[in-house]
Amino acid sequence: MSTLALLFLIAGLGLIGWLTARVRAVAFRRGTTRRFSSLPAHHAGFVALVMVLPALLFLSVWSAVTPGMVTEAVIRTEGAATLPPPGFERSAVLGQARALAQGGSTLGASPLALRLAPAYAREQARFDLIATILVFIITLSCGAYAYLRIKPDFGARSRIERMIMAALLTASLIAVLTTVGIIGSLLFESARFFSIVPASDFLFGTHWAPQVIDPADPGASLGAVPLFWGTFFIGAVIAMLVAIPFGLMSAIYLTQYAAAPVRRWMKPVIEILAGIPTVVYGFFAALTVAPAVRNLAVALGYPFASSESALAAGLVMGGMIIPFVSSMADDSIAAVPSAMRDGSLAMGATTSETISRVLLPAALPGVVGGVLLAMSRAIGETMIVVMAASGAATISLNPLESATTVTKQIVDLLTGEAEFDSPKTLAAFALGLTLFGVTLLLNIVALTVVKRYREAYE
Repeated sequence: MSTLALLFLIAGLGLIGWLTARVRAVAFRRGTTRRFSSLPAHHAGFVALVMVLPALLFLSVWSAVTPGMVTEAVIRTEGAATLPPPGFERSAVLGQARALAQGGSTLGASPLALRLAPAYAREQARFDLIATILVFIITLSCGAYAYLRIKPDFGARSRIERMIMAALLTASLIAVLTTVGIIGSLLFESARFFSIVPASDFLFGTHWAPQVIDPADPGASLGAVPLFWGTFFIGAVIAMLVAIPFGLMSAIYLTQYAAAPVRRWMKPVIEILAGIPTVVYGFFAALTVAPAVRNLAVALGYPFASSESALAAGLVMGGMIIPFVSSMADDSIAAVPSAMRDGSLAMGATTSETISRVLLPAALPGVVGGVLLAMSRAIGETMIVVMAASGAATISLNPLESATTVTKQIVDLLTGEAEFDSPKTLAAFALGLTLFGVTLLLNIVALTVVKRYREAYE
């Protein structure tokens, strides 16, 4: 059976276990006035969970290790004797054979892959049969164990609560371990980089040219200050100059001036901007905004304006993060007690005076938190700067000139066939660690500000 069929099988056996356990639990309650600690539904749920969860855990592990086991079994067959040595060519042939065994097209497949496809199909069927038998054994044995535990004094409800708590704890640990793994990989690879390049040269150097690294002094070509400046200039200056005014003004209009019908359709329309894929923003920046910015600069008497300017990328990035600023400002202004607004209006202040002198100062912590979160989102943006920004590392205050960012350089450094032991490739991990630290700091500051705001008004 395929994985999907096994999932349906597990679900069906779990349903059967639920029904039989419920029937058994109901039978205990007949003809007695005794107060039970658990309902029949609790007993049924306990049996179903004990049957399903171990089987799903086994199936997830089996699905992860089976492809490698099938491949090893195929390699041991007689038809695999002519396989090329371990490497890219062998992996390509085995991948084609696997695709053919799963019903893929034979167009362009190598003769060796065509010969190995039946062996792949045969071994896959054998392992699927083993998985089906093991799933049956695990599900039924766990179901029998749980079914026999059903008694009038059995606390099924507390057992279900413990299983749910264990599942939630496992999910939390997975998220924590994922974060620890990301940080650990960044620290390990960054340590390798800083063992080759001094940290002072990387953090304070002003020359970035990873394509022409001097083996005697690699730090001379890996100064990241131009990247830090480009990231700050595009994501924290130009983008925020667009996002803050438009986001804040849209939030003020929606909370204070817009009629209820207008707010109902206008707020979701603004938030749609946050759901557009960033690659679409990248296309828009590269094909529409960048040429328009360059044409405008030429018309204004600046003929050397770059078609990959910092201004083009920053404008589109600012439009992308408008919903982040608008949503946080909207919630912050709406959370200000209505008594403050009504009191200001009762004293004779106009609506605009109430907004500028009462509502905005009271909502300022929440607004600032939203701005910082939006800034961290802009600094970490990749696709827009990859498609609209330049690869030239420069330090300039002119938004019409070329600029690059940390994320753009990480993409450039990790694409291609560069070795992972070279300073050029390891520099990507050092840049990632720096970017991670900056965005983490911004998020901590933003959440701290928002928390203080909520403590004051909730």
